[in-house]
Amino acid sequence: MSRNDRHHVPPDLIQLVQRQLGFPPDLVIRTLQFWEGPPLQCMYLDTMADENAVDHYIQNMLSEGKLMEGAPAEAEEHGYIRELPFSSFHGDWVRHLVDAMLEGQCVIVDTNNERVCFLNAVSPIDRQTEEPKSETIVRGPHEGFTENIQANISLVRKRLKNPCLRFEKMQIGKQTRTTVMLAYLENLAPDGLVQEARRRLKAIRTESVLESAYIEEYVQDRTWSPFATLTNTERPDVLAAQLLEGKIAILIDGSPGALLAPVTFWEFFNSPEDYYQRADIATFIRWIRLISFFTAVFVPSLYVAATTFHQELIPPRLLISLSAQREGVPFPALFEVLLMEVVFEIIREAGLRMPRAIGQALSIVGAIVLGQAAVEAGLISAAIVIVVSITGITNFVVPVYSFGTTQRLLRFSFILLAGFMGLFGVLCGTLFLAAHLVTLKSFGVPYLTPISPTRKHGWKDVLVRLPRPHLDQTGLGYLRKTKYK
Repeated sequence: MSRNDRHHVPPDLIQLVQRQLGFPPDLVIRTLQFWEGPPLQCMYLDTMADENAVDHYIQNMLSEGKLMEGAPAEAEEHGYIRELPFSSFHGDWVRHLVDAMLEGQCVIVDTNNERVCFLNAVSPIDRQTEEPKSETIVRGPHEGFTENIQANISLVRKRLKNPCLRFEKMQIGKQTRTTVMLAYLENLAPDGLVQEARRRLKAIRTESVLESAYIEEYVQDRTWSPFATLTNTERPDVLAAQLLEGKIAILIDGSPGALLAPVTFWEFFNSPEDYYQRADIATFIRWIRLISFFTAVFVPSLYVAATTFHQELIPPRLLISLSAQREGVPFPALFEVLLMEVVFEIIREAGLRMPRAIGQALSIVGAIVLGQAAVEAGLISAAIVIVVSITGITNFVVPVYSFGTTQRLLRFSFILLAGFMGLFGVLCGTLFLAAHLVTLKSFGVPYLTPISPTRKHGWKDVLVRLPRPHLDQTGLGYLRKTKYK
C-alpha cells in the first residue's frame, strides 16, 4: 500500500483477512446494509466472540439506523465499543483487524464514514472462581484466580478500591502474543522497582508465553540457583497484601498464577492464614515451619554422617540398637538413604500424576508396603524408614510448593556430602549455602532481608508476627532503601 493510500480500505480487504487467517472455518463475515452508502463489513471469529452479543448489537443497529456507542447487554462487563478513524491505521490494515479478531473482538468496517469499530464481545469460556488447591487455608477468603486475566484484575480491584492501583499492559511472545499486566500501587511501590520490572519485561524476546513460569525464567535474578527469586500465588488476597507492601505483581493471560517481586527467604515460611488468626498462634506455626525446614534438609545427612563416620556421637544404647538393626543389611547407610529417598520421590510423583481418586491412596499404601517389605527383606534398616518418613512429611509443611522442591534438592546434596565427608562435608555445605543466600538478590533486594542486612523495622513479621496494630507498612522500609538494578 502506498503512503498516499494508507488511509483508505484495501478493496480486497476480506480476501486479505481470509488469507492471513488461513481460511478458517470459524471466521464469520457479514455484509450489512442499513442506510444509503457502501455496506458495512462485519467480521469475527465465532469461537472467540460471543455470537449472541454480536447479533444483539446488530439488531440494535438495524433499529437505530446507526452504530451504537455502547456495549451490548449480553457482553461481559468489560465489553465496549472502540472507534478508530481510517487515519489512525499507519501500518498494515490486515494485521490490525486480525489481531483484534484473535482477541475476541468483532470488527465493523464503515467505509462511508471512514472508521473502524471494534466490539469487545469475548466469549466467556472460563472456569468458575474457586479456592486454589495448592494454597488451601482454613480461615480466610476462598477465592482464587482463573485463566482469564480480566477476571483476575476484577478480583484485585475488588480488594483494592484505590485510584493509585496501576495496570500496565504489554504483549509478550512473537507467536502467542500473550497479554501480560504489570500491577503496582503508584503511591507505595518504589519508582526504581517499577522501572526495573518494566525494563525486564520489555527485554523479553521469546516465541511463546503459555504460563507464568515462562515469564519467571526471563525476569528472575539467578538462573542457576535452587532458590526462587520470585514467588507466585493464585490468591487475590495475597496479591493485594503484597501490593500494599510496595511490591509489584505480574499477571499473565491464560495462567491463574501471578508473580510477585521482590521476595525474601523468610517469606516462604509465611502463609496467608498467619494474618487471619491471633499473632501468638501464627508465631508458633511459623516456628514449626522453620523447624520442619531444617529437619527436611539436614536430618538424613546427619544420620548418614553419624552412622558412617561419627559413631562416637551416638548414645551407646541407641548405637547398639542401630547396630542390631543394621546387622545383615548389605548396603552402607548412604546407599540406604539414597535408595529410600529416590523411591519416596517416585511414589510422590506417581501419586501426583495418577487420578486423584487413587493417587493419595497409592502414595500412602505404596510407601508403607514398600518400606515394610524392604525391612523384612533385609535391604534396609527400620531406622532408615523412620528418617525418610519424617523428612518426607516435614517437606510438605512449607506453604509454598516450589520451595518444597528446593528443600528436596538441598536434602540430596547434603546426603551426598555426608556420605563422602561426614560432618565436615555437612559443615562445608552449610557454609556454602549461607554464603549463597547472602549474595542472592531479588530485584536488587538482599535475599535474607531484614535479618541480613539488618532492618530492625522489618523484624516485626519475620520470626515473630506481632499483633496487627504494629504491622502497618512493615515492608516499605527496606524496599525504599534498595537500589534496584
